[in-house]
Amino acid sequence: MSEHEPRVVAFCCHFCAFAAADLAGSMRLQYPPNVRIIKLPCTGRADIIHILTAFEDGADAVFVAGCLEGDCHYQRGNLRARKRITMVKRLLAEMGTEPERVEMFNLSSAMGGRFAEIATEMTERAKKLGPCFLGKKKEEVAV
Repeated sequence: MSEHEPRVVAFCCHFCAFAAADLAGSMRLQYPPNVRIIKLPCTGRADIIHILTAFEDGADAVFVAGCLEGDCHYQRGNLRARKRITMVKRLLAEMGTEPERVEMFNLSSAMGGRFAEIATEMTERAKKLGPCFLGKKKEEVAV
C-alpha cells in the first residue's frame, strides 16, 4: 500500500505571501510539490465557502497566508481572514474532522524561507492526520 500524499491548498495574498512563495522559488528553497497556491488580492477575499470548497474538492489541509498583522495593504483584510479561519476551525470540528487541517499565517514578502517552512509544516500535518473525508464517503478515499 502506498503512502498517502496529501493535497494542500494555500490561499496567498498578492503583496506578501505570494511574493514570499515567489522568493522561495527564486532562492531555490525546497517545499512539497503537492502545495497548490491560489493567489488572492488580499486574504480578506478568502471566504469561508472557498476554504470549505477546497476541502470538498479533495484538499487534506488548507492554509491562508497574508501580510503581517498591522501591515495589510487593504488595511484590515488579514484580520478578517483570521476571524474566518477561527470560524472554519469550529465548523470542521462540528463536521467531525480535525480543526488542525486549516491554519492562518502572516508573512512579509521577504520571508521566502518561512513560506517554505509553512508549506512543509502543513504537508507534514496533513500526512499525520491522514486523508480528509469532507465531501466524500470514506470508501471513496484512496489511502
